[in-house]
Amino acid sequence: MGSFFDFNHPFFRPLWRRIAVVGVCATWGAFEIWMGATGWGVLFLGLAALCFWGLFIRFNPRTQGEEGDKDRR
Repeated sequence: MGSFFDFNHPFFRPLWRRIAVVGVCATWGAFEIWMGATGWGVLFLGLAALCFWGLFIRFNPRTQGEEGDKDRR
């Protein structure tokens, strides 16, 4: 069974999308903390950290023809 977040999905292959996902989560977390909603801020900053780990540290994009691409027929 796969993980809940599939960071190796071909959607995340372009670098700008990976940067955008992490940046939006981190920015939203900082905004929530600045507005006084500490719980939401910590949640989104944690999500940004998880996305950074999955999209930059452990990132290994699938190539065409591997599993998962057969569903796109």
